[in-house]
This record gives sequence, C-alpha cells and structure tokens, in this order.
Amino acid sequence: MQNTLSVGVVGLILLATTAIVTGDAAGKLLTAQGVSPFFVAWSRFALAAVLILPLSGLTRMELPQMLNWRVVLRAGLIAAGISSILTALRTEPIANVYGAFFIGPVVAYALAVLLLRERVTKARTMLLAIGFAGVLLVVQPGAQMGTGMLFALLAGCCYGAYLTATRWLAGQYRPRFLLTAQLVIGAVLLSPLGLTHLPGAGSLQIWGLVALSAAASALGNFILVLINRTTPATISAPLIYFQLVAAAVLGVLVFNDWPDAISISGLAVILASGFGGFALARRGK
Repeated sequence: MQNTLSVGVVGLILLATTAIVTGDAAGKLLTAQGVSPFFVAWSRFALAAVLILPLSGLTRMELPQMLNWRVVLRAGLIAAGISSILTALRTEPIANVYGAFFIGPVVAYALAVLLLRERVTKARTMLLAIGFAGVLLVVQPGAQMGTGMLFALLAGCCYGAYLTATRWLAGQYRPRFLLTAQLVIGAVLLSPLGLTHLPGAGSLQIWGLVALSAAASALGNFILVLINRTTPATISAPLIYFQLVAAAVLGVLVFNDWPDAISISGLAVILASGFGGFALARRGK
C-alpha cells in the first residue's frame, strides 16, 4: 500500500479525534458537577462495550484470551490513563491537559526501543525531544504546578505504555478484538471504584453527558480501529495530534479557557513535532 492519505481518510481521522476530545469535554462537565472521575471512566468503558460488542465479531474461541495477562495489562493501562485524564480535567484546562498528555508518544518510543527493540533514528529522536520540550512549556513544572497536571502526565505515561503494549500484541490479535477486550476488561477493572461512586438521581443533563462521553469516545476509537486496518499507523498516527487543536477550540467554546502565551507556544511546538513525524513517515524514515 502506498504511504498516502486520501481526503476521506484524513476527514475520518479528524472526526475520530474530535469525537474523542468531545467525550473528554463531556467528562469535564460531569466532574465539574461533582460526579466522580472513576464513575465517568467506568461508564465510558461499560457503555462503549455495550455499543461495540455487536460489531466486534467476537467468537467463542477468542473468549479465553480475555484472561491473557498481556491483554489484561493493556486494558489496565488504558483504564488507568482514562481515569487519570478525567481526574486532571477536574481542575485543569482541557487544552493544557492534552498538551501534558502528549508525553505519551515519547514514553511509547522509549519503551518500544527498550522492550521491543525497535530501531532508533536520529531524526525521530530529535522530533520527540522537541515534542517533550513542548510538553514542558505546557506543564510549566515548578512550585505552582497543580496536582491536575501531574495526573495529566500520569495519563500520558499510561497511554504511552498502552501504545507499546498494543504494538506488542498487534500481530497476535484482531484490532476489533483488542478494542473489545480493552472496553470489557476496563469496565470490569473500574467497576469497584465506579459503582461505589454512583451519582445521585441527578438530572437528565447529567445522564445525557454520561451517554455523550461514552458514545463519542467509542465512536472515535472505533473509527481509528477501522482506519488502522487499511492505513499504516506510521502515516495515520501523527494526525492524532489534531486532538490538541480540537481540545483548544472546545476549551474556548465550552469552558472559556484561554491558554496563556507559554501554553500556546508549547502546544504549537508539540503540533510541529507531530507533523514533523508525519513528514518523516511519508519519506520512510
């Protein structure tokens, strides 16, 4: 397959990333109303599992693999990452949280080199170092850094480890099986915390946001799975950085959160790093 992206595929990737950020924005609205991040995370996995299962093509022979420790570990990493990012969103602007979250590609690269023996290239290492510098501009580490940003960084580290685990298992399982497994296992792992933090009767608005958070996240991730069946990940993955743009726009429109000048500079640096990776992938480097 040629390393090119059609306009249709680019459009689908932009739709998927916007849907994922919309799910997180709904989660932020929920936590702002006092709903536990653990309940939001659990409901996202549980409702998404219900939506995805009919489309999963799951067979009886695959069911025992749900208990494979590597499959469980991968699901646990994404469950921890989602719980951490929702905790961060309680107190931090969504664009800043996503900026810190993009420590994930750096972690994934380091783990892939150390554990999977993937090839190191100077160009890709330099781009990731630039991306890391952008993350530091967004996080602005120091005495004034809130615990929310620490949770955002933890979410990114979990996500980076999850990406590495996905590469580790990609040749052994169907993409739809891995997506279904992470949703089902994630719901099970989060149920002790999620079900002990059930919101009260609440309003239709709260339950509508719960449904939106789960449905938008499920839609975005399912579209990405479909794209990865036909498009090399090295080509499509850098466009995931569009999440930063979507997060900044939704942050302003929904929460009136305007990033400061330093954070905007950091987001721009991270975007430049991501699209630099896209250019390298197109050249096969």
